[in-house]
Amino acid sequence: MPNWSTHKDILARLERLWNSGRLLREQLHDSGLFPLRIPLKKPSSKELDCQFDKARHWVSQWQANSRRQGYRLEWKTLHHRVHGKNQLPVAVHIDSHEQAIKLLDKIAQSQQFNELSALLLSAFPSLADWLQRKPHQLLAHAPDWERLIALMQWLKEHPRPEIYLRQIDLPDIHSKFIEQHRGLLTELLDQVLADSQIERSSRGVRGFEQRYGFRSKPLLVRFRLLDQAQWIHGLQDLSIPLTDFRRLDPPAKRILIVENEITFLALPDLSNTLAIFGKGYALDVLADIPWLNHKSLHYWSDLDTHGFVMLNQIREYYPHTRSFLMDAETLLAHKRQWGIEAKPVERTLDYLTADEEEVYQGLLQHRWQKNLRLEQEFIGFKWIKNRVAALSTGS
Repeated sequence: MPNWSTHKDILARLERLWNSGRLLREQLHDSGLFPLRIPLKKPSSKELDCQFDKARHWVSQWQANSRRQGYRLEWKTLHHRVHGKNQLPVAVHIDSHEQAIKLLDKIAQSQQFNELSALLLSAFPSLADWLQRKPHQLLAHAPDWERLIALMQWLKEHPRPEIYLRQIDLPDIHSKFIEQHRGLLTELLDQVLADSQIERSSRGVRGFEQRYGFRSKPLLVRFRLLDQAQWIHGLQDLSIPLTDFRRLDPPAKRILIVENEITFLALPDLSNTLAIFGKGYALDVLADIPWLNHKSLHYWSDLDTHGFVMLNQIREYYPHTRSFLMDAETLLAHKRQWGIEAKPVERTLDYLTADEEEVYQGLLQHRWQKNLRLEQEFIGFKWIKNRVAALSTGS
């Protein structure tokens, strides 16, 4: 068959309207989409010359489709020099939304949408705009709406409850359900709650609890006391909530922040020193620790571009921070341990010293090797012990 329209083309056009949400939106508000006219690709005069029998068969198929499917055909009279006057269908007319839904075999979904939209809008009329924008979300979460509505109503009645999600006592609603629907709930709650109930600076899935006034799992800071005389009840490796860590103000005068966990664990004893496990780019948890401002502060990361970015980050918070084992001497002394940095980063770093900037630029410019990286674990332990020991006399 030539490239003339078929019934499948009509269904494809309607399917696009369904997938875009246009047909569902029509159930909420009549925009005048129907009656819908869909033009047909019909035989040209030249094609009638050489494919007249095929064209006649094509016309009879559309006549049969029209009777079977219930849509109207728009006809046009074509005068042909050989075949005379012929009637060709040039468009399909679908008179109503109901007819389009029936053609797509979406009657059950359409009815379910009507029921769910009535349920949602009776509870929260303010969600009408959201429903217009995202009608398919209603069907995608069809089994969940009674629980979602109950949860939203509860939160509206209990603004910023300051409890854990686990403590919400509603039938069939548990913390796993809430966690699985946090993205959708954020969209909805932002529409139905008062501004005073929303901390809009907290964003993303991780910020859900803080955004709506729930208690969240406390951030933990892990640290080691390298001076046995300062151990706490015989404990030297501890993890405590960030809020407690802010109040700690230990007797140690020297703080060493270490990015790698194994390196952190292997640090030798050192008087008057506390080591913090920095966890790479999670350094922002250390951004507001008052007592770090009056300690001798050192930072140690891998010798690569990311390491210097993190050094720059911690120095934004604490300008007096000094780098540790992130110098050209350490780099060049460990050539046999050099590796490759998979994804180097190039940024302008405003808080590096002149010596640090020189090493950083050397890495970016491939002065010693392309994408050079010296990981903390590959630095000789004797070299580390000597530098650690030097800290006690240098600070």
